[in-house]
Amino acid sequence: MRHGFPRSCRLRKRRDYLAVQSAGTVVHARHFLVLVKRDGGGRVGITVSKKIGNAVTRNRVKRLVREFVRHTDGTWVPAGRDLVVIAKRSAAVIDLAEVTRDLDRLRDKVARC
Repeated sequence: MRHGFPRSCRLRKRRDYLAVQSAGTVVHARHFLVLVKRDGGGRVGITVSKKIGNAVTRNRVKRLVREFVRHTDGTWVPAGRDLVVIAKRSAAVIDLAEVTRDLDRLRDKVARC
């Protein structure tokens, strides 16, 4: 089976991010915040601010989160929900295993929102 993260599964426009951030419910994890908005298209957006580190570090965190979403084959994102994953400062030094543990713990909370 081919793993992918196609455009249809991503939040790409600023207005989409703002819609999730204004109407979304916040779910906390150790290294991430996840904003969940009902009545979405099952899409994911990733936000990593400059507080996390330089461009190399920020891109690494985004790649790790995308990899986690890709390997869950869309099962982590509930149907009808849009998510924005926001990295906390502690996310700068974690690896894929820690990202997986941290975001996988939120599966039930995200589904209930």
